[in-house]
Amino acid sequence: MSTTTRSPITGSVPTAGAARGRGTAIILFLSLGGLSFAVLQSLVAPALGTIGSDLGVATTDASWVLTAYLLSASVLTPILGRLGDMVGKRRVIIVVLALLLVGTVLAALAPNLGVLIVARILQGAAGAVMPLSIGIVRDELPKERVSVTIGLLSAIFGIGAGVGIVAAGPIVEALSWHWLFWLPAVLVAIALLGAIFGIPESPVRTPGRLDLVGTAILTVGLVGLLLAISEGEKWGWGDGKTIGLLALGAVALVVFVFVELRVKEPLIDVRLFAHRGVWTAHVVALAFGFAMFGTFILVPTLLQLPSALGYGFGLSVTEAGLYLLPTVVAMVISGVLAGILIRRVGPKIPMVLGGVSVTVAFVLPALGHGETWQILLSGILTGIGIGMALAATSNAIVESVPAAQTSEAISANTVIRTVGSSVGTAVIAALISSNVSPQGAPLDDAFTVGFWASAGVGVLAILAALVAPSLRARRREAAAAGVTDAPELEGR
Repeated sequence: MSTTTRSPITGSVPTAGAARGRGTAIILFLSLGGLSFAVLQSLVAPALGTIGSDLGVATTDASWVLTAYLLSASVLTPILGRLGDMVGKRRVIIVVLALLLVGTVLAALAPNLGVLIVARILQGAAGAVMPLSIGIVRDELPKERVSVTIGLLSAIFGIGAGVGIVAAGPIVEALSWHWLFWLPAVLVAIALLGAIFGIPESPVRTPGRLDLVGTAILTVGLVGLLLAISEGEKWGWGDGKTIGLLALGAVALVVFVFVELRVKEPLIDVRLFAHRGVWTAHVVALAFGFAMFGTFILVPTLLQLPSALGYGFGLSVTEAGLYLLPTVVAMVISGVLAGILIRRVGPKIPMVLGGVSVTVAFVLPALGHGETWQILLSGILTGIGIGMALAATSNAIVESVPAAQTSEAISANTVIRTVGSSVGTAVIAALISSNVSPQGAPLDDAFTVGFWASAGVGVLAILAALVAPSLRARRREAAAAGVTDAPELEGR
């Protein structure tokens, strides 16, 4: 049972202007926290070779810097999201941002790989920033601002990943890899101070106890699954470790579902997955996690191949990163526009439009990727699709679950998108590494197949979006679930 308690911020009722100003400050601080986490997710990837060389380890060992972050974020996101619903979202987001700051400073100072991996585990706690932020927005902002703000926050996570890829090269070339952490640390510090002094405690809570058994089982399931996906290319997909971890992860996740159906206070209420508005949003998130990181691997790799091959562009890491700027800009614009559109017609149409845009974005270079305009147009369409879809999936879940379960439900969606990102990264990397010339350079066919694979995943997103409930059906489901705070669900 949820409780709603609100402590006054001041001794008097704030004016409309003051309330709007406070709402804007909340959005700013939450956006900075989300941007910091998303940037740190991708910023390190282009610099793994440099980091490994500087620390005296092989690049394959340095890849644990990415793996540790991924595993930590996947495991801690649902736990911290649930705690936010239980004890207060502001309180938990302050803890999360503090851990992110400590982890980021520790990473900047790391003298060896072991310390850097520990720092990245601490940073992974910030995977809960998005579900906690969306919960705060839903609790604190006026209803008419919620969908647009959720659209912006959702787009920022895609934007941050793109910014990380774009900025990594210039930062390492001009400064050093340590600045990959010092610069985001400034944003994290501002976001933390903003959360402490500028964000009120959300009034909606669900008192209870943390499901420790479910937490342990989910941890085993996610670590087994994601570790196998992340390391499968290096170990070999037929290797006993890979197969064993995949089996362990799959079995643990099945057991987790059965356990959560039987406990009184589950870590994740898996019954929510039965709502058509929820499970379709999860499928779309899974597909877009794949597509987003598919493009972040395919495009920079293609651009950096020598032009002498006949299909590469011969660009530096910095120059290749700049080609992703149109993608980032398109995400910003489409995320906000999606929020406006959702207020009028609900999230289904933006999800469909996002799926169509991303599918076309990959079909185009699959048919031909020898010209720069093809790469740029594909990037713009990808940005439009990701911005639309991420905004729509978050709003679809908010409209489908009670306010007291917002962070819990969005946490599940975030983890599912992370799984999609991991699968996309592994599949595309495998396609590239299995189609190489005798000299070791990826063949042109590797990119064609990679683009077609990503387009196929885009079709999956379209199908899931088409199955999502219409606005009228969503109103019925929301009423049955006890959702009353989404303005677009009100009859007109």
